Amino acid sequence: MSHKAGFVNIIGNPNVGKSTLMNAFIGEKLSIITSKAQTTRHRILGIVNGDDFQVILSDTPGIIKPAYELQQSMMDFVKSAFEDADVLIYMVEIGEQELKDEAFFKKITNSKIPVLLLLNKIDKSDQEQLESQVALWSTKVPNAEIFPISALEGFNVKEVFSRIIELLPMSPAFYPKDQLTDKPERFFVNETIREKILMHYKKEIPYAVEIDTEEFFEEDAIIRMRSVIMVERETQKGIIIGHKGSALKRVGIEARKDLEKFFGKQVHLELYVKVNKNWRSNERQLKRFGYNN
Repeated sequence: MSHKAGFVNIIGNPNVGKSTLMNAFIGEKLSIITSKAQTTRHRILGIVNGDDFQVILSDTPGIIKPAYELQQSMMDFVKSAFEDADVLIYMVEIGEQELKDEAFFKKITNSKIPVLLLLNKIDKSDQEQLESQVALWSTKVPNAEIFPISALEGFNVKEVFSRIIELLPMSPAFYPKDQLTDKPERFFVNETIREKILMHYKKEIPYAVEIDTEEFFEEDAIIRMRSVIMVERETQKGIIIGHKGSALKRVGIEARKDLEKFFGKQVHLELYVKVNKNWRSNERQLKRFGYNN
């Protein structure tokens, strides 16, 4: 039987809906989603399998100009997305005019592989604005096929996925057919906790945080987890914990509920907060957390 398989890498500015799209393709919540920029820090693979195809989707951090080591590592993940793609998805949202990094933009317009430009959040536009945006991006990225979509509402998502399968090369599967992602279970524990912190804390706090799940024991009826929330300064530790531990407790309760849905069984989650000074600028620490690899 003929079989198609390949890598489909999603890039674009922060907050254009890349993670929402990947989750919509997969039918599972693999990438965390918040309204804050730089929610996605890693390159996350999600695998969609059919009888005669395997689509390996790659969600990447939003394109920014790096200000410190962590952000540089995030942009390295985006650069790697150009290297192994069979299909490149460049995602923009209604009202957007340009990519924030000119070098990345040139890579897209000079790409020798198929480029699908997805104009997202069209549910927030009218017909006149949509037509002018399609005309604008047709000129800016003439090598791309343009699809207006709403990743959140599911509009045109199936049509884009069908086109992806058409564009994939003939190839055997790269991963076992029952595999959903390349990330270990602890990664999703870390990301779920980080999502709650992004949702409930303001200013610099969410960006100064990294999660390390030190223990993960799966029993028949329950999974027991122990995770440490790393911050850069003592003052941040106090804010994360909150008055009498109330803020940390809220994060724990909400993360546990999501993890029980994700793993399909009861979860016991212990959370601790530690200071890890300036980890975002420390190459050794970044390597430990899976950056700079």
